[in-house]
Amino acid sequence: MDTIERTQQQARELLNSRIDSVTDLVKARQHVADLEAKLVEAKKENKKAYVRAIKDGWSAEELKKLGLDQATTTRRRQATKKPTESQSAPAADA
Repeated sequence: MDTIERTQQQARELLNSRIDSVTDLVKARQHVADLEAKLVEAKKENKKAYVRAIKDGWSAEELKKLGLDQATTTRRRQATKKPTESQSAPAADA
């Protein structure tokens, strides 16, 4: 019986270490999700602040000279569309 209890204890220790690693993974993923949500909120605030600066009389060119161009407030979807357009162009020629 002593051997069975010892084996069970060893098995529990192995399982506990596996549970710890999964717990760490869940915590890390939640941390990433939290930061992504904060990033989305920060981008919204950034865009609002840019619009407010424009409304307060700053020109886009002035803001750009200060390193505060609008490119940082917009999503960069246009860059991903260009390769798609060029890939569809050869298909139209065929």
